[in-house]
Amino acid sequence: MAVKLYPDVPARRNATIARDVLLVGLLVLFGWLGWRTYLRVESLTVVADGVEEAGTSVEDGFDSAAGAVDGLPVVGDDLSGALTDAGDDSGGEVAEYGRQGAEDIRQLATLSGLLVFGLPAAVTLLVMVPPRVRQIRRMHQARAVLADVHDPERRRLLAMRAAFGLPFETLLRHTRDPLGDLAADRLDGLVEAVLEEAGLLAVPAGWSTE
Repeated sequence: MAVKLYPDVPARRNATIARDVLLVGLLVLFGWLGWRTYLRVESLTVVADGVEEAGTSVEDGFDSAAGAVDGLPVVGDDLSGALTDAGDDSGGEVAEYGRQGAEDIRQLATLSGLLVFGLPAAVTLLVMVPPRVRQIRRMHQARAVLADVHDPERRRLLAMRAAFGLPFETLLRHTRDPLGDLAADRLDGLVEAVLEEAGLLAVPAGWSTE
């Protein structure tokens, strides 16, 4: 038996389709918001990249100076090494801070984007999906139970179930006198009420759920 995803009753079918479209739309919206959040936070790496470039420039300046004095007699080697060390201690550390800062910002951007998408998406799925699954399960079960609504004894049992168990609002859409119809063996309206409750339409003779 194929899984039935949508009710046959037009009003219920349209309402169910609208809820499904709303669910997909919300997930798309949350995904877009998460992506925009990622881009906004990730754009802050321009600051860290600037710090890294500044540090690299300072380090390169010291290295150039070290190269320029490297050939001087007596003090050239010592002075060159001192300048190189100074470059590493100043510009090199600044450049490393910039690189690490950029990596931290990218990680924060990823986490922020996932949170902005994941939290509302998870709540939406928890709220909207379980009722939808229960609806599909009920329709599937109803099709199995209502496999033959033309058997006289089954029809009478379904009519009794409608007359004694369904809300009057549902019954009055199909019969003006539910108990009178049951007593007089006028069962069509009562059976239709049961089918409506299950989200199904009245079916012709010989209908099968296979």
